[in-house]
Amino acid sequence: MARRTVEISRDKAHLSVRDGQLLIIRDGEASSDHAGGGRSPDRPDLATTRSMRSRIPCEDLGLVLVDHPETTYTHAALTTLAQAGAALVVCGRDHLPTAVLLPLSSHTEQVWRVSDQIDCGKVIQKQLWTAIVRAKIIAQASNLAPDSPAHRRLMALARRVRSGDPENLEAQAARVYWSALFPSRGDWTFKRKPRDRTPPNNLLDYGYAVLRAAVARALVGAGLFPAIGIHHSNRSNAFCLADDLVEPLRPMIDRRARHLFNQGHSGLDQPTKAELLLILTAIVGLGQDATIGPLDAALPRYAASLARSLASGRVELLIPVEPPGPEAQTCLT
Repeated sequence: MARRTVEISRDKAHLSVRDGQLLIIRDGEASSDHAGGGRSPDRPDLATTRSMRSRIPCEDLGLVLVDHPETTYTHAALTTLAQAGAALVVCGRDHLPTAVLLPLSSHTEQVWRVSDQIDCGKVIQKQLWTAIVRAKIIAQASNLAPDSPAHRRLMALARRVRSGDPENLEAQAARVYWSALFPSRGDWTFKRKPRDRTPPNNLLDYGYAVLRAAVARALVGAGLFPAIGIHHSNRSNAFCLADDLVEPLRPMIDRRARHLFNQGHSGLDQPTKAELLLILTAIVGLGQDATIGPLDAALPRYAASLARSLASGRVELLIPVEPPGPEAQTCLT
């Protein structure tokens, strides 16, 4: 079952917890509950209608994304969310995620699985990266018209990917893909630049960050250590493995960012962010299954398939794939 995603950006709030329930206490609610009742602002009257609307079981939460600078937390809220397996993502002034609080895994085989990561040989690493790159290029092609030259070019590149992608076909595909996904308009030509605040780069960065946090949570739940990657290896990156696994999922965000951009959504306002967060509810297929349900429910199986691959020395990746269909089934209309 997919877990819920909560985004806090419209109003400042205080996050507390009681009886395993996350309390999202918006500005003014605590004081009104406290008035005349002798209650602490951290413990509002749960019987009030307003409080009941912002009371969520922590075990139902997968991602809590905070984008209001005046949000406050109790220590109990943070620890209870972590114990329930939820990830907390904090955004900066540019509305893009800057930090992630992940639970420490309680997986029964964590020591063995981290050992498998450390002892992983170069051969299986290259084979896994090959599968990831090929799946990414195919997913990129699925965002383009099937009869377009760019689609045919991407599918040809996907067939050419060899162990470890020594020809860097991933980069070659990117050049073909971006120019086709966001064609030039007059004097405007799109160039993919991470951390660029201009649209649609800002939309892409936000969506990718959400995916990255969700993948990192799934990896921890599978007993894997997100910092030990199979291809990414930046010593200052604590999420190398998450960055590896997120690659074939990026086109899901690309599709939605293009739709939003074409509809005139250029800034990271609350409605736009809410639409991008719906990526976690997108229906995906996994392996030989045509559909298995929402992406958030598929990610733990994706992470577990990586753990099996590392343990067995054989590629057994189950990469989530969005089936063909309307471009924006979870986007604004």
